[in-house]
Amino acid sequence: MPASKNVKDYVECDQHEKAYQSQDAVFVARKRAIGNKKQKPMRYVRSVGLGIKTPEAAITGNYVDKKCPFTGNVSIRGKILKGLVISTKMKNTIVVRRDYLHYISKYRRFEKRHKNIASHCSPAFSVKEGDVVTLGECRPLSKTVRFNVVAHEPAANAQAGKKSFRVF
Repeated sequence: MPASKNVKDYVECDQHEKAYQSQDAVFVARKRAIGNKKQKPMRYVRSVGLGIKTPEAAITGNYVDKKCPFTGNVSIRGKILKGLVISTKMKNTIVVRRDYLHYISKYRRFEKRHKNIASHCSPAFSVKEGDVVTLGECRPLSKTVRFNVVAHEPAANAQAGKKSFRVF
């Protein structure tokens, strides 16, 4: 009996760690269905909601990331922010710079300020320094990480430096 068209055969996930990596929502050792016509796919992917489109790399990819909002166990709720990527040196974590203006009432003027936000970056996005990313707030993933990358826009102007002021 041939398998249905929408269900792919199981493909081994990318193994880069010492421990075996598998998605929590997928049972790898599933036997063939005798009476069932409809089978669940072998990759767990979900929509985040909030008008955020699920990237194609999350649907068709082989990676396993339990902190990914599309394939893991993380819900996006709260703030949605935009910022400039200034560092990608950590594994699956990026540093995003957010520039803003702070009003000084005594002088009736604004001063430039910025904050650096550490955020988890799923393997579904290939992010480089200088790119603009959209972050979604989630539960604490580590000591400093409370945001997750949900959208990615490639760098528009590469000549601007890391610390140049840019408001979105």
